[in-house]
Amino acid sequence: MLLARTNLHESAQAQQLARRYSGCWSTAGIHPHDSRSWTDSAAAAVYALAREPEVVAVGECGLDFNRNFSTPQEQEAAFSAQLALAAELSMPVFLHCRDAHERFLALLLPWLDKLPGAVVHCFTGSREEMRECVEHGLFIGITGWVCDERRGLELRELLVDIPAERLLIETDAPYLLPRDMLPKPASRRNEPAYLPHILTRIAQWRGEEAQWLEDVTDANVRRLFGVGF
Repeated sequence: MLLARTNLHESAQAQQLARRYSGCWSTAGIHPHDSRSWTDSAAAAVYALAREPEVVAVGECGLDFNRNFSTPQEQEAAFSAQLALAAELSMPVFLHCRDAHERFLALLLPWLDKLPGAVVHCFTGSREEMRECVEHGLFIGITGWVCDERRGLELRELLVDIPAERLLIETDAPYLLPRDMLPKPASRRNEPAYLPHILTRIAQWRGEEAQWLEDVTDANVRRLFGVGF
């Protein structure tokens, strides 16, 4: 299980949980929403966490021009700094991009040859944006968003165009509870335990066997993050 976090406090908590439980790993970084908190001391803290053996990626980092809880300038500064940090440590990056595709790629591409890998977490962009990401060697993370009949249909239609060797499947728990689960869970809180449901639905929409897709995406996780399970 990968515990992807969004700020310093959560990153430290996730690292401690990953140390406590076998089969768990974590990320360390600052989400674009919290980019205004990026300082020299924050950079030093992320750097220190990223050197811990349980931490396998830098992030969640990137750009989110949809809500702009931090200014675009603050987001770009924090994103660029975390890319530099990941490159220095030869670590993959766990990325966030919403309504910022062109600027996101403009900042990311100069670093790609210095990074061992990258995944665009919780991808919700267009088919063309997905193809651009894949052409540059990025992994595409798909969540239960695709199970939402209100806003996930466009994403569902492009699933077949994602190369299997570039696909990751995630929950984004506790967010994005799959809306098509039957019976519906009593709580609206998403959980890692619902990952098999998302996998089964994605395999169905891609026209693939669920076990085959599980094996392929597990191998992708091992290849990207360098973990063993």
